[in-house]
Amino acid sequence: MVSRRRFEKAATTIATLGRNELKKQIKNFRGRFKLDFTDAYLDAASLDRLRHILLAALITAKSRN
Repeated sequence: MVSRRRFEKAATTIATLGRNELKKQIKNFRGRFKLDFTDAYLDAASLDRLRHILLAALITAKSRN
């Protein structure tokens, strides 16, 4: 499980990212699984949705390390 401190730091960092940086991090995500979103989907998604995707991916990837 991700520690509370690591979660808070990740959430705070992700909350400050703009659309382009969120898209870049989602498209280049390196984890135990691949994120496969089209540019059209990422362009249409709200900033909150993009933040949710990235944070969930990071939490899931770290939860079993």
